[in-house]
Amino acid sequence: MASIFAKKPLAQLLGEANSGHGGLQRTLGAANLVALGVGAIIGAGLFVRTAAAAAQAAGPGVTLAFIVAAIGCAFAGLCYAEFAAMIPIAGSAYTYAYTTMGEFVAWIIGWALIMEYALGAATVSIAWSEYLNKLLNIFGTEIPFNYCHAPAEGGYLNLPALLVIVALSLLLIKGTQESATFNAFIVVLKVAIVLVFIGVGYQFINPANHTPYLIPANQPDVLDKTGKVLISYHGFFKHGIGGIVGGAAIVFFAFIGFDAVSTAAQEAKNPKRDMPIGILGSLVVCTILYILFGHVLTGVANWTEFADPTKGREASVTYAIAQHMPGYGWLANAVTLAILAGFSSVILVMLMGQSRVFFSMANDGLMPKAFAELHPKFHTPYKSNLILLVFVGAFAAFVPGSLAGDLTSFGTLLAFVLVSAGIWIMRKSDPDQPRPFRAPLSSASFPLVPILGMVICGGMIVALDNFTLEVAMGWMALGFLVYFLYGQKNSKLQQGIVVIPTEVEKEAFIKPDKHNA
Repeated sequence: MASIFAKKPLAQLLGEANSGHGGLQRTLGAANLVALGVGAIIGAGLFVRTAAAAAQAAGPGVTLAFIVAAIGCAFAGLCYAEFAAMIPIAGSAYTYAYTTMGEFVAWIIGWALIMEYALGAATVSIAWSEYLNKLLNIFGTEIPFNYCHAPAEGGYLNLPALLVIVALSLLLIKGTQESATFNAFIVVLKVAIVLVFIGVGYQFINPANHTPYLIPANQPDVLDKTGKVLISYHGFFKHGIGGIVGGAAIVFFAFIGFDAVSTAAQEAKNPKRDMPIGILGSLVVCTILYILFGHVLTGVANWTEFADPTKGREASVTYAIAQHMPGYGWLANAVTLAILAGFSSVILVMLMGQSRVFFSMANDGLMPKAFAELHPKFHTPYKSNLILLVFVGAFAAFVPGSLAGDLTSFGTLLAFVLVSAGIWIMRKSDPDQPRPFRAPLSSASFPLVPILGMVICGGMIVALDNFTLEVAMGWMALGFLVYFLYGQKNSKLQQGIVVIPTEVEKEAFIKPDKHNA
């Protein structure tokens, strides 16, 4: 049996990419990739996690938290760009790791990605449930508390969150896909919501809400009606400068999605130029929007209101508009409806992304074959979608959104740390591998960018609360058991099953495009 760190040959990876399908056409330019990134990034993270970060750690300094999170993403983004340009085929961090760092590291990333995509879908569905109630309030009704909150929050289950997961999972099984026009509409709609809120809300900013800019060390804890502590500000990452880092770990969820740009590397016209622009350009655009959004939100409503469960803790944007922007009730209603549509597309993409990760892992033998089985009529990985329906649906129904969101951040941050480490490792182990794009300051002897990516993203992991870290460590430990008890024994690479492409396929993928050389 081969080593658990055995690497999947690049030739095999390229052969599988071409098996029965041929190469994808390179039709995406830099502008297309930036639009793809912006569409994938803006979602529940901005509309929900901004207020959560302000209330739990950063206060009005949530704007600085966005900057810290963006810097960590930028370093990881440079590393993603190098991988995407070096291996210009459709894939993800899991694929990159398998061919650069070996099977076990790939497994770790693949297992961590479950927390990004599956739990991300659960988190967004919980936010979807919150905004659905706000929409129903317009018509004078609402879903009973017990049926829209998890047991830990005093309810029975979050039924709306479960139902949207069921509906979208069934949609994926049937194979119905959003048209390009609908996708473009959703992207424009989400960006328009942010711009309208910033433009209108700026007129209602109360400067007093930004003083003090950071949460003071003596800030009283937030209690519920029974005297139970809901939010404590005593830890280092809960106030002051430390609160900025703690807030960054929370709002990091708002940046999840830029790595989706790397999956389109095979369709980029010029990966050397377009992938860095697409990845980093979308980060820049979203960071600017996020900073302005956070500044306006904490200026319109005091950050303490977002910590109060009787005020703006849920559906914070709608609350801020309704309570502090008189005459703009219509905007609150429009925002709620549009956010629901936007959340639906994000959930759909996350569920699809997770099923594709499982599909790849199952094809490699690391997951049960069922995850790679296609529906005889719809030709979709329907068993994978059904299993996800149960797993993600259970999380959405019975786990609080804050925990699911923090676990999602952990999974993504861990993937970013390992991708950053992978660039450093590749510079040492494969210095002669052609690199159309090279992350700056990342030589084997001076790997500044990879180290900064690892340190900043690792720091945000440490800044997560202890309970989240304990649950995440338990999840990763379970992943190790699954790998050694199942994955290693059934791995096709371990069994010596190799698919090598033809010379024509090698030439098409490995040699640089004459037009882009």
